Amino acid sequence: MRRPLADDLAERILDDVLSGRYGVGTALPSESELAEESGLSRLTVREAVKTLRSKGVLRVVQGRGTYVAPTVEWSVLDPTLLIARSAAQADSLLLPLKFIEARRLVEVGVAELAATRRGEKDISRLEETLDEMRTASIAKDVGTFVRADIAFHQVILDAADNAFVAAIFDPLAQILRLTRYQTSAHAAVRRHAIAHHGNILQAIAAADPTAARQAMHAHIVQTENDMVKYVRDPAAALTELRGSDLRRA
Repeated sequence: MRRPLADDLAERILDDVLSGRYGVGTALPSESELAEESGLSRLTVREAVKTLRSKGVLRVVQGRGTYVAPTVEWSVLDPTLLIARSAAQADSLLLPLKFIEARRLVEVGVAELAATRRGEKDISRLEETLDEMRTASIAKDVGTFVRADIAFHQVILDAADNAFVAAIFDPLAQILRLTRYQTSAHAAVRRHAIAHHGNILQAIAAADPTAARQAMHAHIVQTENDMVKYVRDPAAALTELRGSDLRRA
């Protein structure tokens, strides 16, 4: 299914911002100029600009025009923008590591709930996704490995059966795909993930909430360690993100 023209244009404008064509603090061309350059209608341009404003990339100065906002104002819930913000910081790993910190706060509690509420179908699905991770790892199929990894965590979230927690976690899903894609390209990281997922599965299957908390906490800590060790430059993943199926997931 073809994406709306406004979404395509928003991505092109963002590319121009990231490439430095439109630097932070500089004004965008007028609607009519952008429409002429892109060959699209002014309405489409307006929608594209609106999208980037909602993500904090652009800001409108009344009576003056539309300007590129400072990167600190850009949304941290958009994977591409997270990478761009990380690249602009002295410590490029700071924001990705803060994301993992947020995961730990949410997912440790989710695992505990899942251990008390899971059903047999949940256990079967966890076993299936873990088997998919093992098969994909052997085949060095990173895309399939990541999808199975995300599915494993989704089963746990579903088993926890709490709509409020699910609503909190949902915006993090895209970023989770990105961070897992970055680290899972390394065989050692895949081995770590499989081992920790096995421990989590064992604890949830045993209906042991304390063990489930401990297993999930250990998994997130390992993920953090792997991020520090294997991901030298999160900004380098931008090209991979654009070319992968993560954007369409």
